[in-house]
Amino acid sequence: MNDQNNFLVAILLSLAVLLGWQFFVTEPRLAEERARQEAAAAQTADINTDTNSQRAPQTAPRADGLAADLAPQTSRSATPQFGVAPRTAGFFDAPRLAIETPELSGSIALMGARFDDLILKSYGATAGEDAPRQILLQREGIPGHWQAQHGFVAAAGSNITLPDESTIWQVASGDRLTPGTPVTLKHQTPEGVVLTQTISVDENYMFTITQQAQNASDEAVTLYPFGQITRTGTPRLTDLFILHEGPIGFFGEGEDGETTGLTEVDYDDLLDDGVVKNTATGGWLGMTDKYWAAALIPPQDARFTGRFTGRADTDIGSAAVPVYRSDFLLAGQTLAPGQTLETTSRFFAGAKRVDVVDGYADSGITRFDLLIDWGWFYFLTKPMFTALALFYDLLGNYGVAILLVTVLIKLAFFPLANRSYETMAKMKKLQPRMLQIREVHKDDRQAQQQELMKIYREEKLNPLAGCLPILIQIPVFFSIYKVLFVTIDMRHQPFFGWVQDLSAPDPTSLFNLFGLLPYDVPSFLLIGIWPLLMGITMYVQMQMNPPPPDPIQARMFQVLPIFFTFILAGFPAGLVIYWAWNNFLSLLQQGYIMRRHGVEIELLANLGLKRKAAQEGGSDDGSKG
Repeated sequence: MNDQNNFLVAILLSLAVLLGWQFFVTEPRLAEERARQEAAAAQTADINTDTNSQRAPQTAPRADGLAADLAPQTSRSATPQFGVAPRTAGFFDAPRLAIETPELSGSIALMGARFDDLILKSYGATAGEDAPRQILLQREGIPGHWQAQHGFVAAAGSNITLPDESTIWQVASGDRLTPGTPVTLKHQTPEGVVLTQTISVDENYMFTITQQAQNASDEAVTLYPFGQITRTGTPRLTDLFILHEGPIGFFGEGEDGETTGLTEVDYDDLLDDGVVKNTATGGWLGMTDKYWAAALIPPQDARFTGRFTGRADTDIGSAAVPVYRSDFLLAGQTLAPGQTLETTSRFFAGAKRVDVVDGYADSGITRFDLLIDWGWFYFLTKPMFTALALFYDLLGNYGVAILLVTVLIKLAFFPLANRSYETMAKMKKLQPRMLQIREVHKDDRQAQQQELMKIYREEKLNPLAGCLPILIQIPVFFSIYKVLFVTIDMRHQPFFGWVQDLSAPDPTSLFNLFGLLPYDVPSFLLIGIWPLLMGITMYVQMQMNPPPPDPIQARMFQVLPIFFTFILAGFPAGLVIYWAWNNFLSLLQQGYIMRRHGVEIELLANLGLKRKAAQEGGSDDGSKG
């Protein structure tokens, strides 16, 4: 009795810890995230409505009559110096060149030839149909802005005056960047070196930048092509171990002939370490959020040095904020007078759509598919997504796709699960003998265990076989969770009825009668309809199994569905739908196998209903007698 009381106290304390964590930790985080999303949506709306003054291209200076009279700038060293574009008085008035594609809208700042204004046309900042579009790259002066830039740096000690972040580039050709109309920017240094950037874009999110340097000066010059992505401020992160957000890159063959592979760096670690550096041939590097990313792709056949740098307390205007950067530097080339250098790199800025990212990987970008965080179980999560995407293409609903994939998984594991349920059916037949042993040796727990093990050996049974169906579905559960959590394809995807986003928790709650009562409940009490269905099916499934001889274990199995109901209530609705549907299919499968082996399904008895009915029937008979 003391053991049972201790067990019940442990259950209550565990529930108190769970609810306390939800109330004091999870709820404040969710409130902050909602406030951040509302602020971001408002900011996006402001920027979207300000197209005339800030994003629409102003009259751009032409390439004829280049700015040779600009004040000389300090030359760069062979390693790009750390920093961000300095705020200049005329930054917001500087000319821009519009970008317009089926997926993107925005502009290139001619001051510094920077990508710093991109909006994703196909994705809303929130789930609403009229939500403002999602901002990706943001201009200087906007909190959390990031930008990308390409150019050349000179060898240390060189006297050449290369353009910097304040230099206004000229438009040599094109007036709007579209998939069918590339643009060319041009700048001539006071020494006579002519620099051009020809920029093109595809139908999705990939820019191609062809840089050319023509040495029209009287002296040889050594130039190093570079690309960089800069981000100010540490973004609000999901803070879950299954997802990486921050600097990321894949580095191919290194100097020792070995592949460095995927490199993921956390923002706080980068601030502590300062610099993370790799030299490789083939690969890419950039920064990633949960659904969006910006990545630099150097020439895949050229050796480059890639760096991630982080610096705290960098002055941006009057504020001190951390600044992060990913950059690459190609080998330098010396140009004699009259010689020309040309190099082509690419720049990805957009949503991490699986088909798009995989397409770029297939086109020759080394392991670009790893831009999506499939995790260590890549071999499970990627096929799971492929199966779900296939049914989605056929049916147009990811929720239905989850149901069908679950059926296929059950069929694939049917022989293994069948053997497990057969074992449980045999144990059901042995239940009277087990109860008899318990009564005979009720004061000797060791003797009980010895007799039970003897029965298991005689009948060739494994008592743990009943756990096999649960163990089988754990990796499947994780792979579906990973797909729902990390892939943008699942973002804001509806099911039916009240579930309008499979990647978000069920929005209903038992504690306001699923919306019938006119008040909101805190997030830790959002026990929705689907989590309840999951808990009910899990409880019924456990009651179909023979109860453990140990009363403490039996009580634990009764309470376990309550735990799972509370825990999974905050998980994506698509995952809870999978679990509930899987439980229902398991009930059908287990019932069929038990019937086939002639085992009585004493579900009502295990639930306590049949015994109560029998007692009431006996009482009636006695009264009649």
